[in-house]
Amino acid sequence: MSTEKQHNGSGGVVGEILAAEGKRGRGKGLRRALVTLVILAAAAVAVYARFGGESTGTPRYVTRAVEQDDITVTVTATGNLQPTTQVVVGSELSGTVKAVEADYNDRVEVGQILVRLDTTKLAAQILQSQASLTSAEAKVRLARATMGETAQALARLREAVRLSAAEAVSAKDLDAAAAAAERAEAEYQVAVAAVAQAEATLQLYRADLAKTEIRSPVNGIVLSRSVEPGQTVAASLQAPVLFTLAGDLAAMELHVDVDEADVGKVHKGQQATFVVDAHPERRYPAEIAEVRFGAKTTSGVVTYETLLTVDNADLSLRPGMTATAEIVVETVSGALLVPNAALRFTPKKEGVERGDKGGSMLGKLMPRPPRPNRTKEVGGAAKRQQRVWVLEDGLVRPVAVKVGQSDGTRTQILEGALSPGQEVITQEEGGS
Repeated sequence: MSTEKQHNGSGGVVGEILAAEGKRGRGKGLRRALVTLVILAAAAVAVYARFGGESTGTPRYVTRAVEQDDITVTVTATGNLQPTTQVVVGSELSGTVKAVEADYNDRVEVGQILVRLDTTKLAAQILQSQASLTSAEAKVRLARATMGETAQALARLREAVRLSAAEAVSAKDLDAAAAAAERAEAEYQVAVAAVAQAEATLQLYRADLAKTEIRSPVNGIVLSRSVEPGQTVAASLQAPVLFTLAGDLAAMELHVDVDEADVGKVHKGQQATFVVDAHPERRYPAEIAEVRFGAKTTSGVVTYETLLTVDNADLSLRPGMTATAEIVVETVSGALLVPNAALRFTPKKEGVERGDKGGSMLGKLMPRPPRPNRTKEVGGAAKRQQRVWVLEDGLVRPVAVKVGQSDGTRTQILEGALSPGQEVITQEEGGS
C-alpha cells in the first residue's frame, strides 16, 4: 500500500514538470509570432511611406501645350555706336597755342577756325624770304645785263673778223669773248633759279602761316578737345591730336561682333532692333549695311564685325554707347512649336506611373512586372533628332522629333508625332 502511493507520487511530480515545460514552450512560440508580426507591420508601414501616394514622393509633372504659331529667329550681338564720319584734327606745325576757338559739343562748319597758333616766328621768316626774293630778282637783272654786254662784245669781234678777213682779230680773242658770253648766260640762269627758290621758300612760309589757323574739315560736332591756350604743340613724327570731330550725328553706325556660328545667317539688308542702357525701355530700329570678312579673335572666340545703319534724328543716341542688337534672320509662319524646356527635360525614371492613378496597398506592396523600355526605340534616331516626353495611359513616354529654328524660348518641330494642343512635359516635381 505504501509502495503504490510512492509510485503515484513520483508520477505526479513528473507530470507536473512535463506540464510546466509544455506551457513554457507555448510561450516562446507566441513570443516568436508576435516579434514576426511586428517586423512585418513595420515593413508594411515603410513600404507605404515610400510608395503610398503623391504626398510621400510620387513624381508630379508640369506640362505645356504644343502651339502652332509664327516664330521669329534672331541673332543677338553686342557692340558700340559710332559716328558715320569721325575726324581727328591735328597740327602739322610745332608752336605755341595762341587761342582755342571751339569747345566740347560745339557745332562747327567746314573752314571754321578751331585753334590759332602763335605766328611771330613765321612772320619773321616770311620777311626774310621776301628779302631773299628781292635780292635774287636783282641778281637776275644784273646777270641779264652782263649777258647782253658779253653778247654784244662777241658780236663786234665776229663782225671785225668778217670785215678784215680774220686779220684784225686773233682766234684767241674770239674764243675768250665767246667764253665770256657763255659764262654770262649761265650766271643769268643761276640767278633765275635763285629767284624760283626764293619764291618757293616764301610760298612755304606763307602756307605754314595759313596752317597756324587750324580749321574744321567737316560739318559736325566737337566730341573731344585736347588742347589749351598757351600749350606747346610739338609736331615731330606724327601730328598731335587737338580735336575729335563727328559728322552729322543724325545718322550713326552700330558696330557689333557676330559669333562665327551665326555669321552665316546674317546678310546685308536684314532688319534689326537694339537697346542701350541709357534708354532701356526703347527699342531702336537698324539695318545691316555690311558684314566684314575679317575675323577677330578674343579669348579664343571668333567674331566678325557687322555694321548697322541707325537713324538718330532726335540725337538720343551718343557715340560710344554699348548696344545689344537682335538681328532678324528668319520668320516662319504657322510653325509647330514646343517650349525649349520640353527638349531639355529627361525623367528620372522612364515608364513611371502617374501619381494620381492611385492603387491599392497590395498593388503597391506587390508591383506589376516591369513594362518594356520604349525609349530604346529612339536609339536609332538621327543626330539632329531629339525627343520630348508626354503622358500616355498614365506613363511617361518619349516622342522622337526633328527640330528646326528656335527663338530662344520655343523651338520649331519639323517631324514628330505631335499635334497642336498636345501636352508635353517640361518639369518633374517630387519623386525620387
